Amino acid sequence: MNLETINKILLFGKSRAFSEDEFQAQLKHHKIEIMSEYSDAISLVVDGRMMTPYEQIQSDTLYEEKSISAVSIDLLEKELAACMDENTLLMSLKLSHDKARLKSFIENSMIQDALFFKLIKMYKWSGEDFFENDDNRDVSAAFISRFYENIERNHNVQYATTGFIHLVKQAKNSELLNAISLLEPMQLHPKIEAAIAMNIHCSETLQKRYHKRKDKRIDEALSFNKNLCISLFEEFVEDEELGSNMAKTLELSEEIFNRLSLYPQALALNESLSPIMQEKLFVLENNEVSLCLAQNSLLDSSLFLKLLSLDNTAVKNALYENRAMPVNIIEKAYNDGLYSAQLAKNENTPVEILYQLQLDSRYERYVKTNAAFGKHIQSENIGWLI
Repeated sequence: MNLETINKILLFGKSRAFSEDEFQAQLKHHKIEIMSEYSDAISLVVDGRMMTPYEQIQSDTLYEEKSISAVSIDLLEKELAACMDENTLLMSLKLSHDKARLKSFIENSMIQDALFFKLIKMYKWSGEDFFENDDNRDVSAAFISRFYENIERNHNVQYATTGFIHLVKQAKNSELLNAISLLEPMQLHPKIEAAIAMNIHCSETLQKRYHKRKDKRIDEALSFNKNLCISLFEEFVEDEELGSNMAKTLELSEEIFNRLSLYPQALALNESLSPIMQEKLFVLENNEVSLCLAQNSLLDSSLFLKLLSLDNTAVKNALYENRAMPVNIIEKAYNDGLYSAQLAKNENTPVEILYQLQLDSRYERYVKTNAAFGKHIQSENIGWLI
């Protein structure tokens, strides 16, 4: 759609993304006039929201008699939003201090994300929380609904603070995470800040900004970030708690593995361990390290038999609960009547075996909380057996 070729439009209903006043102002800027009746001078017929039955009949009649098909208001508003002069708009809003107009643009789903991020920085939260007053509530809802994946499946999420928590966990965009981190009410929500700090898409700049606050809770969250920047890694590696967190979490190269060798138990739980790294930890002959290896869900198959050969009940129990346990070993244990409680919890235990185990009241609860069995039941849509 080229706005320069449009002089007069016939609009049925109302605007959607733009407020009525802003819609009129944008049309005026492009020298587009809204007409009340159809004529040959009409460049475009537009079906808006909240069309009356009479307007719907008029639109249908024009299509039947004039072979004119009306375009959706969304198409026109999208073009209007794309053609706005951002600098002029931002300066106008800054000089006017028109909070209502600013809010209307923030709620406008047609504007580009880049402009939205600039606008949200201008909004004043009045020292109150996300949903503490009507304006904050509307702006928060607009923010969440704009970026939340599959918002149509969870209609009320934009009206609760948990919506921001879910949004942060979904986020795969460092610019979005940065925008959320700068929202004034964030100072009231350390849990959301921690979730941002742990997100792998949290930029190096934002990681460093968070660390400068010298907040132990934030540093702890950062230490669980798989994409922790090198400078923070160097600061955290000598700290026992933070170093241990990194050992569990970071994607391991040989160099990082060696640097984190101070924390063998934590390293043993890291799912990015290569088979060679796992073997290096096993030969330490440390019971606690062996137990952690037995719990690693990406344990290499070559280590199963070695760990099973240890005279360590705790290690064996952990192995039989581990979803990386080979099915042939699981089946042998079941046939021998061994480790039934652990097999009932194991997501790699064949469904046929789980069906049998859940008939025993001792293991029924374990089977019902087995995630793999739950998915099977849902896929079959057969409900729980009692």
